[in-house]
Amino acid sequence: MAGALAWGRRRLQLSFAKHPSLAGHSRWAKRVTRWIPGYAYGDDEVFRADGASDAVEATRRRGFFRLAGQFAGHHPRSIIQSTEASRHISDLQFTRAYRVPFQFSPYVRAHLKLGGFVESSEGVQVTDLDGRSYLDLTGSYGVNVMGYDFYKSCMEEAVQRVQALGPVLGSLHPCTAWNAERLCRISGKDEVSFHMSGTEAVMQAVRLARYHTGRKYLVRFCGSYHGWWDDVQPGPGNPMPPGCTYTLKEMDAATLRVLSTRNDIACVLVNPLQALHPNRPAPGDSTLVDSSRNAGFDRQRYTEWLRSLREVCTQRGIVLIFDEVFLGFRLAPGGAQEYFGVDADMVTYGKTLGGGFPVGVVCGRQDLMRRFREDRPADLCFARGTFNSHPYVMAAMQVFLERLETPEIQALYQGLDTCWNQRAQALNERLVAAGLPVQVANMSTVWTILYQVPSRYNWMFQFYLRAEGLALSWVGSGRIIFSLNFTEAEFQSVSDRFVRAAESMRQEGWWAPVPGLGNKSIRRQILKEMLARWGGTSEVPCKRSPSGAESA
Repeated sequence: MAGALAWGRRRLQLSFAKHPSLAGHSRWAKRVTRWIPGYAYGDDEVFRADGASDAVEATRRRGFFRLAGQFAGHHPRSIIQSTEASRHISDLQFTRAYRVPFQFSPYVRAHLKLGGFVESSEGVQVTDLDGRSYLDLTGSYGVNVMGYDFYKSCMEEAVQRVQALGPVLGSLHPCTAWNAERLCRISGKDEVSFHMSGTEAVMQAVRLARYHTGRKYLVRFCGSYHGWWDDVQPGPGNPMPPGCTYTLKEMDAATLRVLSTRNDIACVLVNPLQALHPNRPAPGDSTLVDSSRNAGFDRQRYTEWLRSLREVCTQRGIVLIFDEVFLGFRLAPGGAQEYFGVDADMVTYGKTLGGGFPVGVVCGRQDLMRRFREDRPADLCFARGTFNSHPYVMAAMQVFLERLETPEIQALYQGLDTCWNQRAQALNERLVAAGLPVQVANMSTVWTILYQVPSRYNWMFQFYLRAEGLALSWVGSGRIIFSLNFTEAEFQSVSDRFVRAAESMRQEGWWAPVPGLGNKSIRRQILKEMLARWGGTSEVPCKRSPSGAESA
């Protein structure tokens, strides 16, 4: 009986530490995704899914096809290449399908075509196959911290340094030893291991934590991303059921209580980027069904959270892992550890550290990094990869780390937060002054766009930004990533284009007020649509409102 009560208390304690949203319950989230029926709006529904009037519907339709004509006229080669390549490249099929909410996706793919190929970069711009240039806000998924010219130069110098060796694998080029020493100094750790991607680096860090603690469970926080490996990406997107992973609330005392009382937790994974949107998944426009998305970075509160986490992990012998694959070297030369003033037991790096080439790195304490036991020689923690420590990657990393310490690169970090916070504030003030229902939130150079009025069409904003010459990644307006080398004049150009895009979006009816429309009513309408599909009804349930609009 006592054992059953103790088990019940642990389960209850664990339940309280889970976030109440579906993102905090991996098993239920997977069940719910299986229940969501696939359906798409037809031509008579796609422009009035919110119950807009005939006049608003006509305005939106004209705006939509104006954009489609503009893209087709300005980027024909890029669009043709993307359309043809998508037959063979599964990634293109995925990103095209999940650029917007699924109800709109088939119509958008059929009529509003975009190019996914570029052929050159320079400064803060990329140029597509038709010679059209964009100010780049994609950040190359976080790789581009210093500016594209910086990385092209790193890659060129790297090739020169190791061309005599070529692609010799297994044996190491001397720059590998130099990199290891320098990374130990930067991270404050004793040893490093090199890998081919950030996902692999996280896999190895977790595997080593389990090996040395003898425990099997890892803790990740609700909404965080640590790569696509099964254990760190439970829930939707992963065909396997959740395994030895606890998904808990970040910045919450209930989580600290779980960590302080259990003896089966090997490690805690922290992605510092979550400080911008704690307990929420990475924002993407494919899930932007209303205007409830929010974000905000409080550096002091998040620092206090990390200190509390550090304390409880130390007390319980839990390995604290900072996953800096995305943010490493973006917030500070010493990464998130330096920025927040909190030391982890292990740190993973990737993306920008490769100097333009793909890489993953684990830095850790000596007692955690060893992969074998002298007293039990058959007891190993195996991890190898053919391309680990590839000489060209190691040389580019060396060039990157050398230049990281130069005065011109160090100058980019001076007043970094102040500069980018002021830029975000200035843009928000312009948007308010123009009466536009858009705002931005930022964590240094990583931004997200927030919407201020209820709408089912906020995802359209990504296309208006693109029409103004601003390049976004496939997730749309959920994540904007600036490189540190944006000058004030270049940022001003971004700001001007951003405001023009929002003004065009408003003029073409996408934020037109609809009587009775709110975020809750939008979600109720979507639920009704799904229920209708489950019930076998082929049409989306709508009815005329007294004003001539259609509503749920």
